[in-house]
Amino acid sequence: MTALLAPGAVTQFAVLDALLAGVYSQGASVNAVRASGDTGVGCCEGLGGEVVILDGELYECTSDGPPRVMTDDESLPFVDVCSLGEATASAVVDLDLPGLESAVEDRLLSRNLFHAVRVDGVLAHVLTRVTRRQEPPLRPLAEVAAEQIETTTRECAGTLVGFWMPRIYQGITVAGLHLHFLSDDRSVGGHVLDARVREGGLRMSAFADFRLRLPHDGRFLSTELTHDDDHRIVTVESRGISSSTS
Repeated sequence: MTALLAPGAVTQFAVLDALLAGVYSQGASVNAVRASGDTGVGCCEGLGGEVVILDGELYECTSDGPPRVMTDDESLPFVDVCSLGEATASAVVDLDLPGLESAVEDRLLSRNLFHAVRVDGVLAHVLTRVTRRQEPPLRPLAEVAAEQIETTTRECAGTLVGFWMPRIYQGITVAGLHLHFLSDDRSVGGHVLDARVREGGLRMSAFADFRLRLPHDGRFLSTELTHDDDHRIVTVESRGISSSTS
């Protein structure tokens, strides 16, 4: 089933190229994020983990313990959020991550629109990553991601959530499919590096409205951002170095 055009917008705080440049000292509050939607992905303050937004709750996924619900006064230096709406689920069975991306792209309303993606089901396996919190001086995202913590979880019920973004917005955001994961028992979560969906329901909504909110702290205002090499984004989105298994 092709995604339907949804009312509202995808709201984003900051730009990916700012993280790549080590510019992430200011963030959007949990309150502000929740007011902008019920579904999304982001990262924790100081890049200290990954954020999953499901059904209006924000979950912080770190290396320090299981995911937890974030409090109103916490902030996110980067986030994409929307209201998913009443998208109808279509069945997906035995799909690896490239297969899931193909299934998503088959259902796009247009490759020029923004699409929220959610899959609820059982995963044969999912490889997630989190990063450790940084303290000033803040390092570029690629350096932080090189030390990411990876966890492989097998035969796990949970939710994949994220966005498919048009190619022309690479650097502003992550072009293509970008997913985070949260298990139903809230024991594990993070940015998805690899996965195989045993069976699940895929829901998608398309958005023609994209709202960008930029930081206005001194470091952001004084750092000229450029988008030179897509390989920097591919590097931080792909599999890293260290790993653990649960």
